[in-house]
Amino acid sequence: MTRGWPARLREGHVELRPLRMRDASTWREVRTRNAPWLRPWEPTTPASEQGAPWSYGAMVRRLRAEARDGCTMPFALTHEGTFVGQVTVGGIARGSLQSAYIGYWIDQRYAGRGIMPTAVAMATDHCFVAGGLHRVEINIRPENAASLRVVEKLGFRNEGVRERYLHINGGWRDHVTFALCAEEVPEGLLARWQAIRQH
Repeated sequence: MTRGWPARLREGHVELRPLRMRDASTWREVRTRNAPWLRPWEPTTPASEQGAPWSYGAMVRRLRAEARDGCTMPFALTHEGTFVGQVTVGGIARGSLQSAYIGYWIDQRYAGRGIMPTAVAMATDHCFVAGGLHRVEINIRPENAASLRVVEKLGFRNEGVRERYLHINGGWRDHVTFALCAEEVPEGLLARWQAIRQH
């Protein structure tokens, strides 16, 4: 089982909790309605490995198995109790690296309200404290202005471009890597984000 998992994290109206099978109909509705908004940034599978698309149930089962293996923390993101997206801590590496990446998406209706920066800050703090990790990274396509604003608001460090890093929307796409190490936010990332919002 992943250190620090399962977990429920809350700040005000924003909560991160494990994905549930009973989220299926809401998840499908949100994903279908947001398809044009999400498609340019969605991971895809190269043609050489194409298979049937994941069903929601298969996705949750896969993520739960990865959580049991200690390599992911798959969170549902809710606002005032309403499912609005996902935040996934993945690629958890132990040993001398002690690192993970965070991926996320949000319902367009809820974008721009500070929900995602709050959620990413909570997930990052959880990685550092309960998860015992040292480094968290976020990889974003250079064209994804909304996601870039999240890391900018939170003060993630730009580590440069990874060329043709991930298969996204049907092709290999460059990504910019942003990262934070635990000692860069000794007071916690959420506390820093809250202080920024108050000014």
